[in-house]
Amino acid sequence: MNEQEFLLKAKKMVVDYTNKHLDKADDASISVDDVFNVWHAKVLQNSKGLFSTTMFDGMYYEVTYNGDKDVFYLDAYKKFENVEIKND
Repeated sequence: MNEQEFLLKAKKMVVDYTNKHLDKADDASISVDDVFNVWHAKVLQNSKGLFSTTMFDGMYYEVTYNGDKDVFYLDAYKKFENVEIKND
């Protein structure tokens, strides 16, 4: 799987996950255009990427592709806090 294929599949997974977990009362949804790649890397047949969306929900997503098993893993995280720590 090349880099572009991975990024598109990963973004689609984030869209599917996000849309399934949105509050139905909000009547909202996102598309692939609302997902952006923060970082990604490919090593041998494996890929990993960090993604976020344009939603103001504090969520970010990690998608991993295991090329040996031809399987994807999606981890969803919620940012609770951003604390500044001075370098002493």
